[in-house]
Amino acid sequence: MARDGGGKRRLEGIGAAGIKVQPEPQPGSCLGQIRATLDALAEANPRLHAFTEITTNHAVGGAELADKLAMVGARLGPLHGLPIVVKDIIDVSGLATRAGSLTRAEARPATYDAQVVSRLRAAGAVIVAKTHTVEYAFGGWGTNPAVGTPRNPWDMAEHRVPGGSSSGTGVAVGAGLVPAGLGTDTGGSVRQPAAMCGCVGLKTSIGLVGRSGVTPLSGVFDTVGPLTDTVRRAAQMLSVMQGEDPLDRSTQGVRRADPLRDLERGVAGLRLGRLVDEELPLVTPEVGAAFKAALRQLEQQGAVIVPFKPPRSLTDYMRRCGVMIAVEAYANHRALVENAGTPLNAAVRTRMLGGKTVSAAELLAEEAERQRAIGEFLSSMDRLDALLLPTAPFAAIPVREVDEAQTPLGLHNRFVNYLELCGLAVPMGLSRQGLPLSLQIVARRLDDPLALRIGHAYETARGALGKPTSA
Repeated sequence: MARDGGGKRRLEGIGAAGIKVQPEPQPGSCLGQIRATLDALAEANPRLHAFTEITTNHAVGGAELADKLAMVGARLGPLHGLPIVVKDIIDVSGLATRAGSLTRAEARPATYDAQVVSRLRAAGAVIVAKTHTVEYAFGGWGTNPAVGTPRNPWDMAEHRVPGGSSSGTGVAVGAGLVPAGLGTDTGGSVRQPAAMCGCVGLKTSIGLVGRSGVTPLSGVFDTVGPLTDTVRRAAQMLSVMQGEDPLDRSTQGVRRADPLRDLERGVAGLRLGRLVDEELPLVTPEVGAAFKAALRQLEQQGAVIVPFKPPRSLTDYMRRCGVMIAVEAYANHRALVENAGTPLNAAVRTRMLGGKTVSAAELLAEEAERQRAIGEFLSSMDRLDALLLPTAPFAAIPVREVDEAQTPLGLHNRFVNYLELCGLAVPMGLSRQGLPLSLQIVARRLDDPLALRIGHAYETARGALGKPTSA
């Protein structure tokens, strides 16, 4: 076994579901590493259904350039030769962006990279595939009846939810096929697949990472974030992803810090709020036990853990966030929703139609109420550095048990988007069935480096998660 920088053991050459795991890229051998990754993706995709397209030509060209530079002692950047995947609502030049929908079956290839893709390429990352998503990124379970639901790699005997909407990226990283990928998070869509698939997921602060070239769902809440194998990798990704985007006004004038600078500082002396049990009614006993163990590990590292009760219920935040997402989703995709002949999934159409009857006056009132809620919440956090809660109240359930009308995963996630916070999902153990459980670290807007610092300290203290039962 090898040990990564976060103290987590990984099996050499084998990952969840018995899938080949690619070794770390080595200097000067990028092409060989990328070809091996492409082969592994092609072999795994019939079983996992994670990828809409394996980008062989793009990837080989990028790897060849990286190797030529390495031969003369140069590197593209800090992600030189790193294979990544990209959620298929994010534009990659030369590839169609289908947004998980049959309504885009004939979409033309994108002319330009999304700004975040351009930044990753410039830092040396090699895009090896685009990944499946919930249709138009509107759904938390990760299901997509239209084009197929990716399979959670931690249980190949039972088709379990991968979490959504960044389902394919979560599966690819959780299976060990790639070390990192891109997702988006409007109400939990990075953190939920990270939780279900056993990887790290960062919901970035609004305005930190540019969104031009990303299919919109809700401009108020949409964010782009990484899903990765370790917290350190998430920090490395964020360090090159963040920056001003001329086509995204939310990024203008935003304060940005180096997420790697204080990553090793630990948690000694930090005051961390633990959400009280009454705000987490859906948490199963084994998730609750793993959460308590995580709190103890952070206390042993010197953190001070105190109970925290938000000024309003998580249910209220979730409901209000859902209303606002639906309004913007309907506004962005009204032509598809109103045309009964378009092949839009019924559950997604219903979610979008939920925003049709909200008037402009009601929406303005909702936004004013949101601003009041943000002020209240930040005041209640005044003596705390960050908050802690489980990312999901339970482990991945079978797809056959999903009720598309219910959004229980949103209870632990949407308040982060609604209140303009940042959130980090970090694996915190396995269920009795060998399924991943996840810790969520929530911090103030633009305190993403602090969330990563806490997550890295916890990941290091946590140590090995053990071998997946499906491997």
